Amino acid sequence: MSEKMNKSAGGSAIRRADPFYEREKQQYGSPLPSREYVEQILAHEGVPMRFDELCRALDIAATEREFFLRRLHAMLREGQVMQNRRDAWLLPDKAHLIAGRTEGHKDGFGFLLRDDGGSDIFLEPKEMRGVLHGDRVMVRIAGTDRRGRPEGKIVEVLERVNARIVGRVLVEHGVRMVAPENKRLAQDILLAPGGKRAEAGQVVTVELIAQPSRTSRPVGRIVEVLGNYADPGMEIEIALRKHELPFEFSAEARAQTRKLPDVVRKKDRTGRVDVTGLPLVTIDGDTARDFDDAVYCERRGKGWRLLVAIADVSHYVEPGSPLDVDARERGNSVYFPRRVIPMLPEKLSNGLCSLNPQVERLCMVADINISARGEIGEYRFYPAVMFSHARLTYDLVAAALYEGDEKAQAELKPLLVHLQELDRLFRALLTARARRGAIDFETAETRMEFDDQGKIARIVPETRNDAHRLIEECMLAANVCASDFLQVHKHPALYRIHEGPTPEKLEKLRAFLGEFGLALTGGDAPTAKDYAALLDNTKARPDAQLLQTVMLRSLRQAVYSPDNVGHFGLAYDAYTHFTSPIRRYPDLLVHRAIKAVLQGQRYNPGNWEEIGMSCSATERRADEATRDVVAWLKCYYMRDCIGERFTGSISAVVPFGLFVALDDVFIEGLVHVSDLGSDYFHFDESRHELAGERTGVRYRLSGRVRVQLIRADLETSKIDFRLIEDDGKGGDGKGKGKGEKRRG
Repeated sequence: MSEKMNKSAGGSAIRRADPFYEREKQQYGSPLPSREYVEQILAHEGVPMRFDELCRALDIAATEREFFLRRLHAMLREGQVMQNRRDAWLLPDKAHLIAGRTEGHKDGFGFLLRDDGGSDIFLEPKEMRGVLHGDRVMVRIAGTDRRGRPEGKIVEVLERVNARIVGRVLVEHGVRMVAPENKRLAQDILLAPGGKRAEAGQVVTVELIAQPSRTSRPVGRIVEVLGNYADPGMEIEIALRKHELPFEFSAEARAQTRKLPDVVRKKDRTGRVDVTGLPLVTIDGDTARDFDDAVYCERRGKGWRLLVAIADVSHYVEPGSPLDVDARERGNSVYFPRRVIPMLPEKLSNGLCSLNPQVERLCMVADINISARGEIGEYRFYPAVMFSHARLTYDLVAAALYEGDEKAQAELKPLLVHLQELDRLFRALLTARARRGAIDFETAETRMEFDDQGKIARIVPETRNDAHRLIEECMLAANVCASDFLQVHKHPALYRIHEGPTPEKLEKLRAFLGEFGLALTGGDAPTAKDYAALLDNTKARPDAQLLQTVMLRSLRQAVYSPDNVGHFGLAYDAYTHFTSPIRRYPDLLVHRAIKAVLQGQRYNPGNWEEIGMSCSATERRADEATRDVVAWLKCYYMRDCIGERFTGSISAVVPFGLFVALDDVFIEGLVHVSDLGSDYFHFDESRHELAGERTGVRYRLSGRVRVQLIRADLETSKIDFRLIEDDGKGGDGKGKGKGEKRRG
C-alpha cells in the first residue's frame, strides 16, 4: 500500500500514535483522530490552532476534512474545545473557561451548572439576557458576588436548546408577546408578524425564530393555539409541552402498530411453555387499564412455587424498530390525573401486551421456589403463553382475605384457595423482609375525584392494604431473580440502584437525631437494617412522623445504572426492574437481556451507562410534569377558599418560609418568612427549623400550625397561607398557631 493510501485509511504513524486508535478503528472502518487525541495535540502545541494547522498536525487527508470538522463541532457542543474570534481552535481550560448548562431563575438571574461537577457559578441578570434556561455556554470566572459565590461572565454560547416554548399571550402597549409557562425562562418572547392568531390570555406554543442577545429579546411565531387557561385538560397540555414530553407517536410507529395482530397467533406460541391451565390472575387498582403482571402460587413441600408472569413486550417491540425508538425516547408511561401518556400505543399497552382476563397472552415467566422462611431458592425464566383467569382489584382481594367479606369470598370462590396460599407466601416474604432489614417508610397517598369539567371535586386518602403489599412482595421476588440471573451469566443490564446517605447527609441526620436522644447505629456506613431498627423503635413516639421524614430525606434518589451498587432501601445486593415492560423502558431492556442469555446470545442496545442516565432523566421528567399538573389542579380547587382557616403540619422548612400540609384537604402551601411575625428568623438546615432571633419562637418540620389561605395563584400554581393565632374560629380547632418557644 502506498504512503498516500495508508494515510487516507488513517494508518500513518501520526494517526497510530492516537492512544485510542484501536477503539476508533473497531467503531469506524477509517477512523478519525479520537476526541482525546485532538485535546492532547492542542495541549501539546500550547496555542490556539487554525483548522488547517490542526489538520496538518493530525495528518487529516483532504477527503476526511469535512468529517473531521463535524467531529470538532460535536466537541464544541460538548464544551471540549472552543473557537476564538480568529476561528482558531483551543482548549477551554487553557483560556480558563468553564462549560456547562444555564439554570434560570424567575427573577432574571441564573447559575451555570458545570459539566465537571464543580460548584455552581452565579450569573447575574445582564449575563442571562443573552441566553435562556438550559442553553449550553462557556463561562469565565469574573469574581465573586456579595454572598461570596463565584460569579461568571458568558463568553460563548455552545448550544441553544429552546426551539418551542409554551406560554400565554400578553398585550402591553400594543406589543404582543408570550410569557413562558416555565418560569425559569424569565424573558417574554416578542411575537413576529405571521403565525397563527391568538387572543390575549390564550395558551399557545411559539417557535423561536430569533434567540435572545444582550440587547434584544427572543422572537417567535405562534405555531399552535391550545386554548384558554382554564379549559378542561389545559394543565396537562401545558405540562406536556413545558417538559417536552413526547405525546404523539411517530408515523412509522403508528404504521408498525397497525400491522400487529389483535390476538396471539398460533405461530407466536412456538417454543413457549403453555401455562394456560394455571389459574393466573392479575391484581391491580380499580382504574388500571394496562396489566403487566399476573401471579399464581401453589404449595411445594414446606415452601411454595410462585409464578410471576410478565407481559412479553419484547416479542412485539424489536430493538431499533420505530416502536422501540419511540419507547426509548419516552422512557416510561406518564400517569396524569384522568389521562395517561403511554410508553407504547394503546393497541399494545391496553390490548395485545396487556394481560387482560379470559384471553391468551404471551409472557415471560419467573418460576420461583420459595422456602417456608421466605427465602428464594431455585428459579428459572422462560417464555410462555398464559390465560388470565380473572382481573382482580386490591380492594376485592383485601375484602376476601383480610376482612372476611362473605360476598367477596363468594365472588372469588373458584380462586380463593390459590389466593389464600398466595397470602401465606406473602407472610413468609414479609418475615424475610424484616430479617433482611429493608426500610419500610409509611407514606400517605391521596386520590383526586373529579367533576364533569375535569376539575377536582374532592381529594380523598388512598388506603394501601395488604393486597397491595402482597403483589409488591411478589414483584420484588421476580426482580431479585432477574438481577441474579443476569449477574450469574455476566450479562450487562440496567440495575435499579439506591445508594446510602452521603457523609454530609449522614452527619446532619446524626446531629438532628442527637437532639432527641436518638442514635443511628452502623458507624460511617449504616445499612438499611440500622435505619429499619430506628424506625421500629420510634413508631410509638408522637414525633415519629418528623423522625421518619428526616430519615427519608437523608437518602439518595434511586436511579438506573449498569454499575450495580445494590439497593440500600430494599436491602438487596442486586436489584433490577423486570415486572413492568409495558410502562418502563428499563424493564423491556431486562427482558431482552434475559432472552439473549436463554438463547446463548448477547444483547447490546448501545452504551448502557447513557441509556441508564436517559431512563433516570425521563423518570424525573415524568415526575416533574405530574407535580405541575397536580399543583395547578389543587390551586384551582382552592380558589374558592380564600380567607378560610385550616389546621395542618409543617411539611418542609426552607430559608424563605414554611410549607404547610393541610389536614383532611391534603393540599400544601407556603407561609412566607415575612408572615411569621415581627422578628428575624434564621434557617437551620440541620435542625429543619426557622428560629426567631429575638423571640426564640421556632418552627420545625412536622410542627402543628393554623393558617389562613390568602392566595391561590393559577399563573404560578402557588398557594400562600399566613400564620394565625388559634382564636377558636374556623378550621377544625386542632393544634395551635404558635411555634415552640426556646429560651436562653
